[in-house]
Amino acid sequence: MEPHQAYRLGGTIPHRDEEEIGLLNGKEEEWSTLSDIEELDGEDEIESTERVPPRRKSWLRISIISLLVAWTLGFVIHSFVAPGRMREPSTALSPRLRPEEDYILAPDWDFEAKPTTREYHWTIAEHDLNPDGVYRRMILINEMFPGPLIECNEGDEIIVHVHNRGSNATSIHWHGLYQNGTNWMDGTVGISQCPIAPGKDFTYRSTVTGQSGTYWYHSHMAVQASDGVVGPFIIHSRQERSLQQLPYSIDRILLLSDHYYDLSSQLAMDYLKPDSENSEPVPSSAVINGRNMRDCSTLPSRNCSSVGRTNALIDLPTGSNARLRIINVGAFAEFQLQIDEHSFRVSEVDGTDVWQPEPIHRLNINPAQRYSIILTPPKPETNKGLYWIRARMVTHCFAYENPELEAEVRGVVRYAGDSLSPDSKDWSEIIEVECKDLDTSSLIPTESIAAPEQADDLVYLRSSFQIRDWRLSRGYLNDSSYRPSISSPSLNRVIEGYDTGNATIVESLAAIGNRINDVAFNAKNELVYQTASSTSRSSPPVIDILIQNFDDGNHPFHLHGYKFFVLASGHGYAPHPVANPAAEASDLYSNIDLSNPLRRDTVSVEAFGWALIRFVADNPGLWSFHCHISWHAEAGLLMQFLVQPDVMSRWKLPGEVTGLCKDEGIERGKGPEDGIWEGTWE
Repeated sequence: MEPHQAYRLGGTIPHRDEEEIGLLNGKEEEWSTLSDIEELDGEDEIESTERVPPRRKSWLRISIISLLVAWTLGFVIHSFVAPGRMREPSTALSPRLRPEEDYILAPDWDFEAKPTTREYHWTIAEHDLNPDGVYRRMILINEMFPGPLIECNEGDEIIVHVHNRGSNATSIHWHGLYQNGTNWMDGTVGISQCPIAPGKDFTYRSTVTGQSGTYWYHSHMAVQASDGVVGPFIIHSRQERSLQQLPYSIDRILLLSDHYYDLSSQLAMDYLKPDSENSEPVPSSAVINGRNMRDCSTLPSRNCSSVGRTNALIDLPTGSNARLRIINVGAFAEFQLQIDEHSFRVSEVDGTDVWQPEPIHRLNINPAQRYSIILTPPKPETNKGLYWIRARMVTHCFAYENPELEAEVRGVVRYAGDSLSPDSKDWSEIIEVECKDLDTSSLIPTESIAAPEQADDLVYLRSSFQIRDWRLSRGYLNDSSYRPSISSPSLNRVIEGYDTGNATIVESLAAIGNRINDVAFNAKNELVYQTASSTSRSSPPVIDILIQNFDDGNHPFHLHGYKFFVLASGHGYAPHPVANPAAEASDLYSNIDLSNPLRRDTVSVEAFGWALIRFVADNPGLWSFHCHISWHAEAGLLMQFLVQPDVMSRWKLPGEVTGLCKDEGIERGKGPEDGIWEGTWE
């Protein structure tokens, strides 16, 4: 295969409804597309039936039209009459930016509602769009950027029908969702599923339990997410208002993202080729809720038009607080966000409600992380009405200079007025240049949960980039650099091994204790840590992960299927003999407060630094642990945790999940094989 073939894009895109949400009460409804109807009503279909007499042909036409009208009327009536059912009207005629109001959470949301089913239909396809003025090829959900909001209550069932009408295979990962009991719905290509082939459909179905807060979704196929397949996922709980320490009257979402002008497939090929030395692709721009406005005169080599483009506009009330849910959905850049002349308090971290005693002026946020902030309006006598939101990419970690780069994207907070040009003043503090996380030491979870007193095992991970065969720079956790098996995910292999009685898998998974499983998995490309079975102990094992970063850039590490306790972090070598022979094992734990540490699912490990996290391995399945800088994960900075294999031995994968692996085209869009550069140095 030529290197570019797996990334080829093209083809025409059929129109689909933007979104459909329903209450099914246990019954699944059929969904027909406009293109399906057009096939029935087309002239060619009728005229091709040459033997039908004119009268019969007329009767057939009338019957088809009558059926079509009846079906349409019935569907419309059902959409508006069915109890609790909501249908967003279809207005998508061409690719476009999502309206700002789509990311305002429902002010009359019923937090006490009984669990229900919420259903969505998403068509993923390629379109040309100019979010900041520059036209580029993008991969969109229902012809809009960013993706649709999913808003639900804890306990609701979520059903998402994905119709892949793009040129490449795809998947959807539900970032931060536990997927307890539905590991195969995690959406992680090569681990929990095969990708959805072009032209094929797949339905994600799971119930949200045991969590609430701010989450998001994105494609987990190669680095496809940076082409546009991202969106917010908000889970409400009955205790939401009581867990938030400051009141607010409006609840809005802000998606921050670096923005590239070239397809991720092309950028990844350049990044992964020989002699790149981990020079991550540098973005050209950034967007807030998919919006920015570039000066096209500064980009003469690009197809650019800023007509109709504006900065993101956030209308807020003057008499009450506002909650802003900030999500970094980007591929690479850390952001430092501020709102001129406003201080704010952080009230949530990755789905954990927190209290921050002192207000701050700027918020650092890495890819995949989420923070809610509570914004208090200025006093009426000092309120200017308009204020800049400034989101600056922290460029200190960028490997080279991109002449197209505009590192700051702006939005507008508006309390009053019609203008979109604030005269607000920037804060005087020095702008952060180091790529590292927000200082979260002062954030106190409002729901107090103590971390377990002791861990059953410590997993030590050396995170590094190394140049090995064919001068390829790849990411390593210890001595393993991950390569996904597109057609044989690790979860499928485990379940199939149990089903067929494969001795290698069955015996290795039956082994006692917590350990690296290098028998059923090739640790060179699949580092899998296996926990003890649930039957061999009275309580789930507690695992500590100590990540030592040997790279000159920070790494936001994300654990699928869990929140973890953030116990400690620092610069240099971790104070433990596995990292520093001069240290004692007790040194690492000597000053840790276990009474109520921060809980989150994405932690940043600073350049040449370390972090210690702890989790209770009580969610059976195969779960990815990886750097959430997209380029780093694609370069191999990923491992897996195999939890409670004895429980997994009783699982049966749904036929539609295993069926994905049989479809033609699942390899389309995958990352390049290292071997394509064998013997090549230029």
